[in-house]
Amino acid sequence: MPDNHEHWMRRALDLARQARDQDEVPVGAVIVRGGEIIGEGSNRPVIACDPTAHAEIIALRDAAEKESNYRLPGSTLYVTIEPCTMCVGAMIHARVGMVVFGAREPRAGVLVSNLQLAGAGFYNHRLAVQEGVLAEECAELMSAFFRMKRG
Repeated sequence: MPDNHEHWMRRALDLARQARDQDEVPVGAVIVRGGEIIGEGSNRPVIACDPTAHAEIIALRDAAEKESNYRLPGSTLYVTIEPCTMCVGAMIHARVGMVVFGAREPRAGVLVSNLQLAGAGFYNHRLAVQEGVLAEECAELMSAFFRMKRG
């Protein structure tokens, strides 16, 4: 499968819907290298009773286990919503090459919305960033979830 950002983001959206269906905040993530998914995850902090169980972290754990290596050079992580500080830190430690996200997260996003951590000079690894892939669909999934929660 070619490196088609919309294709991989659609899989991330499927995972986000799975999270929503389990009453988790609807975020999904996939990690791709060489045209294949090597890891995937959806938000699970409530179900797992684990504050670190964000979709990106679950996907990183899945990929690292499958690859038998905590380093994932040359990989691209697709996530429906702009990642938080914890998730960006984990991506940097894993040496993910690029992160592609759908919608901005104005409160906690740290790639574009707030701290712009991908370009911070104090890290020993740089992440390439692309935003806006299927952004409207990603944002609407999140908005609909919180509208339903507010009921």
